[in-house]
Amino acid sequence: MSVIECRNLTKTYRQFHALNDLSMEIRENTITGLIGRNGAGKTTLLKIIAGFLRSTSGEVMVFGQKPFNSLTVSANMIFIDENLVFPAAFCLEEILKEAGKFYQNWDQELAFNLLEYYNLNPKISHQHLSKGTKSIFNTIIGLAARCPLTILDEPTTGMDSVARKDFYRALLKDYMEVPRTIIFSSHQLNEVENLLEDILLIKYGRKCLHIPVLELKEYAVALQGDSAEINGFILEDDVLHRENFAKDQAYLIVRNHLSETRLAEMKLAGIEIAPVSAEDACNYLTMYHNGGIDDVYRKN
Repeated sequence: MSVIECRNLTKTYRQFHALNDLSMEIRENTITGLIGRNGAGKTTLLKIIAGFLRSTSGEVMVFGQKPFNSLTVSANMIFIDENLVFPAAFCLEEILKEAGKFYQNWDQELAFNLLEYYNLNPKISHQHLSKGTKSIFNTIIGLAARCPLTILDEPTTGMDSVARKDFYRALLKDYMEVPRTIIFSSHQLNEVENLLEDILLIKYGRKCLHIPVLELKEYAVALQGDSAEINGFILEDDVLHRENFAKDQAYLIVRNHLSETRLAEMKLAGIEIAPVSAEDACNYLTMYHNGGIDDVYRKN
C-alpha cells in the first residue's frame, strides 16, 4: 500500500522550478531517504507532502487525501526540521506534556526518558538551546509522536557525531517497535544508509532515481585503464563520470549493467574494476558537470 502518491508534481516560484514533473510513490511502513544537493527541491517536496504548500500543478495524495488543509493528514503526520517553533513561555518539560494532546500515539515515557538520556534541562526554554541541542529536542518530539507519517528534514543539523549516532540508533529501534512511514532527508548518506530501505534521489526538482538501498550499492562500478579498451566494453549512455588523467588512460564511473562474463573479459584486458559506494553513486548521478573541480583549474 502506498501512503504517498505524487503524479507530475510541479512547484514554481516565478520563473524557478523547485519541482519539475515529479512522480513517485512511497510505500507504507518504510524508511525512505530523500537525497539531493542543495536546491534540488527536497524541502519543497516534503512541505507539499506535509500540506504546508500547494503544488503549482500535478497531484499529491497522502493517506488517500490531498494534504493541503487536510485534518486527516495533519493528525497523522509530523514534520521535523530545524525551524520548529514552540511557545517561548514553555520550558522543555511543559512542551513535552502539551505535545501529548496533539498526537494520539504520543509516548510520554519515551519522551522524558530521551530528555534525561540527552541530559537536557527540563526547565529551560527551547529558544535558549544551542543549535545542536534544539535539533536533539526536536527529534525527541519526532520519535515520541509516533505518527504514521514522520517527516525528518535534515533532523541532525548541528548535532555532534555522538548525538547523531544515538539518534540513528533510537530511530531504528523505535521504528522496529512501532513501524511507520518515515521520510528522512539528509546530506549524510554514508551515516544513514544502513537505516534506509529505499532511496529517492532528486536533481533539479526531478526524480533521478528511486530504488532500494541494496540495489543502489550495486548500481555503479569504477573502471580504470586504457581508454580504447574501456570504450570497447561500455556504452556512452552508461557513463556517469569520466576523467582522463594520463595519455590514453581513463577513470570512469559507469552504470553496472555488466555481466559476470563481461567483467571477466575486462579484467583480462587489463581494466581495473572497483565497487562504488551508495553515497558516491548519488554524488555522481547529481553532478552538475561531467568533470571534477580540477578541470576548473586546468582552464586557467
